[in-house]
Amino acid sequence: MKLLTVAVPCYNSQDYMAKCIDSLLTGGERVEIIVVDDGSKDDTGRIADEYAAKYPSIVKVIHQENGGHGEGINQGLRNATGLYYKTVDSDDVLSADFPKMLDKLEELEAQGGVDLFLTNYFYVHDDGVGDRSIHFRNALPVGRVFTWEETHSFRVDQILMIHTVAFRTELLRKTGLEMPKHLFYEDNYFVYGNLHYVEKMYYMDVDLYRYTIGRAGQSVQEDVMTRRYAHQLKSSELCFLSCHLDEITSKRKRKYMKHEMFIMFGISVVYARLNKSAEADENLKKMWATCDAFDHKWAKYFHKQTPLWLAHLPGRLGQNVVKGVYKIAHYIIRFN
Repeated sequence: MKLLTVAVPCYNSQDYMAKCIDSLLTGGERVEIIVVDDGSKDDTGRIADEYAAKYPSIVKVIHQENGGHGEGINQGLRNATGLYYKTVDSDDVLSADFPKMLDKLEELEAQGGVDLFLTNYFYVHDDGVGDRSIHFRNALPVGRVFTWEETHSFRVDQILMIHTVAFRTELLRKTGLEMPKHLFYEDNYFVYGNLHYVEKMYYMDVDLYRYTIGRAGQSVQEDVMTRRYAHQLKSSELCFLSCHLDEITSKRKRKYMKHEMFIMFGISVVYARLNKSAEADENLKKMWATCDAFDHKWAKYFHKQTPLWLAHLPGRLGQNVVKGVYKIAHYIIRFN
């Protein structure tokens, strides 16, 4: 059995996937790399097969019809043999700290293991402007096993994205959470939908994940996200429907999940309003209606009792409010 399975969903990734895979190979035989060729039309499949032939005990390849990033996560998990499971996008890499992470995972496993292993991620912009680390040392205990009750408040720019997490594989299989096919931004659902099952955690304060920003056509580019606003709405809706917040007995866990849900709703609302179409406004209303039917109390809270109400001001006024907030946030964080 491997220590860690890393799934690499690939779609037309021939130009950059080698850097990703090479960074994962530094983990050696402790790592299982599952490259999921998601119906690529270029040389992605051939490159993946070459790696599997060269490193047969480390690299596996799955060729599938196009199902989207979420199906890549699903396939990786279905075929994983590692004790822990992580996903790395094919245009990103892991840093030289990867072997140190594996050393710590081995040490933790000898002591009974954890449900969730956390690290930082680092924004790498193609123009070099705005590169920065997203760390959690103010919110999480560093270098020891901890529970939710030992966590502190997260800043508005801090959420546990897929880049930060390595879940225990057994936990993921017990939850049975299935990522939807052909849905962008479903990685939010992957993290949030599994978090309420997590109890024991470990945070290693290293910039492990190098998150590449700026590639043309990338899913996090502003124009792409505005065009795909409906995917954001659906992903946030799925997260909200995954659990009733009042059923979470840990106050600190519930506080964090409220924080993450607020951020996800905020992103969804912003891009729906930036779309500036009547259809987007109508779909936004439908999302809130679905959430309200599931949990009226918390849907009302996020919709009406947080600053998100400002983004729902009708017509051009609301759109201008959103545009202003977006510009400020982008200037501070430069998330795309």
